[in-house]
Amino acid sequence: MVRLINGKNIDTVAGIAYRILRTQEIFTHIEEFNNPDLTPCIYAMWHANQFLVHGIKHRNKVNILISNSIDGEIVARTCEKWGFKVIRGSSNKKGAVASTFQMIEQLKEGNYVAIMVDGPSGPLHKVKNGAIKIAQMSGAPIVPSYWYSPQKTFVSLPSWDKMKTPLGFCNILNLYGEPVYVKPDATDEELIQIKEQIKSSLEKLEEEAPAKYEEALKNQLWKKKK
Repeated sequence: MVRLINGKNIDTVAGIAYRILRTQEIFTHIEEFNNPDLTPCIYAMWHANQFLVHGIKHRNKVNILISNSIDGEIVARTCEKWGFKVIRGSSNKKGAVASTFQMIEQLKEGNYVAIMVDGPSGPLHKVKNGAIKIAQMSGAPIVPSYWYSPQKTFVSLPSWDKMKTPLGFCNILNLYGEPVYVKPDATDEELIQIKEQIKSSLEKLEEEAPAKYEEALKNQLWKKKK
């Protein structure tokens, strides 16, 4: 079967994707709640919330891990057009090791890393080891991150991760949990506990999100930015 997307038209496809998403960004208004503003840090989120990176300050310092596939190439080129940094990785051991060290190097340079902790293909809401290992090796804290809007224009896509995205005018709130630190000499038992801590923090952010959004409305958070 001939692929509709290939090496010859991939830049064109990425350009079209960027223009469509950039148009949506004009109508998307993201504000932050309780971002600890730690530099460097690892922003950890569910795969469904990956677009929340657009609400993080200084996107030129945000590194996003993207696969080496053709589809990943489209995403990578689109992200670079937006001003994000991109780290390419793969599921094989060699590729995973290389991307891990790239992320550690970026953190040591004072930049951020964004990791979808249940990605790239699930299981849904199961925290994997990647972010924890990088935090352990780099000393950078993990900041649980979640985004929310009650508006009908904040929709879930029919994908395995139920990815959330704005579709039309949308006010969105980025919420952040308490930083999680991983000791270099953490035991296996402690690492398991940290996994549970990250999962619990993300679930707590989801639970608190509606009330925090109402608080932001009362404080006219979005109006103040206009």
